[in-house]
Amino acid sequence: MDLNREALREIIKEDSRIVFETIEPRFLSDNLGRLKGRADVLVFPVSQIEVSGILKYAHENRIPVTPRGAGTNLVGSTVPEEGGIILDLSRMNRILELDRETFTATVEPGVLLKDFQAFVEGEGFFYPPDPGEKESTLGGNISTNAGGMRAVKYGVTRDYVRGLEIVLADGTVLQVGSKNVKDASGLSLKNLIIGSEGTLAVITKCILKLIPKPEVSFSVLVPFKSLNVGIRNVLTILQANVNPTAVEFVERKVVSLGEEFMGIKYPRPDAGSYILLTFDGRKEEVEASAAQARKLVMEHGAMDFLLLEDKNLSDGIWKVRGALVRAVEAVSEQEPVDIVVPINQSDSFIDYINQLEQDSNMQMVSFGHAGDGNVHLCVVRGDRDEETWHRELKENMKKIYAKAYALGGLTSGEHGIGISKRPYFLHETPKENIMVMNQIKKALDPQGILNNGKSYITANHT
Repeated sequence: MDLNREALREIIKEDSRIVFETIEPRFLSDNLGRLKGRADVLVFPVSQIEVSGILKYAHENRIPVTPRGAGTNLVGSTVPEEGGIILDLSRMNRILELDRETFTATVEPGVLLKDFQAFVEGEGFFYPPDPGEKESTLGGNISTNAGGMRAVKYGVTRDYVRGLEIVLADGTVLQVGSKNVKDASGLSLKNLIIGSEGTLAVITKCILKLIPKPEVSFSVLVPFKSLNVGIRNVLTILQANVNPTAVEFVERKVVSLGEEFMGIKYPRPDAGSYILLTFDGRKEEVEASAAQARKLVMEHGAMDFLLLEDKNLSDGIWKVRGALVRAVEAVSEQEPVDIVVPINQSDSFIDYINQLEQDSNMQMVSFGHAGDGNVHLCVVRGDRDEETWHRELKENMKKIYAKAYALGGLTSGEHGIGISKRPYFLHETPKENIMVMNQIKKALDPQGILNNGKSYITANHT
């Protein structure tokens, strides 16, 4: 690989936006910082023209390119394994347009989720996708098809992407999708890019769907003696069509870690587990839905139905839920996992995890999105030495993923595959599927320069 510094400087003309020798370690990793890559140059483009120029140069010289945004991913998706160019899009962070008549906003990929949500809500609109990491970029959310707590009612990021401007590996610029609500005009190239983790193209502009801001929103905490009873109640709630915005589950032993980490206490510490619900919409409708939900859960084993009317209490409850991964990390190194199973198999999967925890003597902390079967799991290292930790982790992860697939589940619900999940994804996914994915990769990136070694890409891609 021959990287010509002067050629790159012709494209990125400001010295402050191109780094050669002194690349900070955080740009070589992900949010966990354990997987370390290497790179020859870090560039910060500020326009589609610069992105196109960089990719054209990399394509012609067969130089690897690793796109990244805020680097908040947890599975190594932004780790540059092959050296080359890190393409950091975080400075392409402008909200370009709010189109009230089409209920869309057009933004650059580096806009942070929290900033975008605050902006549109200030204008009377609502952007429902709500992954736990609010410091993530919208381009990163699209690249992993991020989900979050509101997916049970509103869906995931894919459901709110109307159109994209993308740059292919050879620098070609495409417009895929549009502001139109409906589109049956040829293959959906837009949907091919969503969730592809930067392996097929680089996103430089996003057209996002908005909805009217809900009139009211409030949360409810429902304690249960056991998680199994709680999960069964989730199915009852969903079947009754009370339309909750979020349905989260968490065991008491997990809440205790979060309480200690955040200095916030949950009510009803005598519970074995909790279901955390949110309702939003028109005031009279959500009040009626909450009342119906209360009647259902109290008839089916709930210990209480706590309406979180105090904003400080409600915010605290959600802060503990949102900080659970960090709470575990503060105690010990851990492997964060986000497996998805059919919603009626959530309790069976968690039962299996609890049994495996006992059998393996490896702590496993589970919580997640009960409304869509997305189980978040922290597999905890404890006091194991490095060799024992990696060996036992690998053994247990194989069992965990095999069980998920046996129940009809999948490798990831919202984190993506990256490097960390790749061996399990390749093992459990039919070879025919992998072959087709790699054929698509080869068609869009014939030189194999975009984010190689991630997700579905096999060793013999090129």
